[in-house]
Amino acid sequence: MATKRSLATKLGVVAGFERPDAALEQYPTPPELAAHVVHLADLHGDVDGRTVVDLGTGTGMLALAAALRGPARVVGLELDADALATAGANERRVAASAPVHWVRGDATRSPLAVAEPATVVMNPPFGAQDGNRNADRAFLDAASDISDVSYSIHNDGSREFVEAFAADEGGEVTHAFAAEFRVDAQFDHHTEDARDIDTEVYRIEWT
Repeated sequence: MATKRSLATKLGVVAGFERPDAALEQYPTPPELAAHVVHLADLHGDVDGRTVVDLGTGTGMLALAAALRGPARVVGLELDADALATAGANERRVAASAPVHWVRGDATRSPLAVAEPATVVMNPPFGAQDGNRNADRAFLDAASDISDVSYSIHNDGSREFVEAFAADEGGEVTHAFAAEFRVDAQFDHHTEDARDIDTEVYRIEWT
């Protein structure tokens, strides 16, 4: 198994959003964080030989991280056509050996029907924009429908909500860890070149 550091290095070529949409909270997942999430998933046997679905894949960072770790296949689901085009270009840059399928669609109303056990990886919107509160709830709901295990990145302080939601859907949070998420300036309201925000990553088993 390649190291977490080498995985992050390979993901360094993944391009971000050309025209990010603040309303969709299009912030690219940092390579180091994507490598951390997928490395953890791999250690738990949740990647190798399985179908991995990245809900709201954006430009493909988490999907491509998974594709470098020996899954049967990877599906990246994304509503934004421009982001999907970038994801396809990123796939060629990364040169992953596993097949990757890019699907345009709403991750919160997933058109996917996955017959075999699947793993979801996702960096859903945190609900930071006005009118977008609890945006991550719909992503968790979709993950519970199509997977038996998921890994998701959430805003700091989300543990009570995530654990309660999982329990209501018959799931269980098995692991949780804190992680820094570096956000580079890309919108007019950003006043710093970059800032680190505190996030939390959850592994949930769904039944």
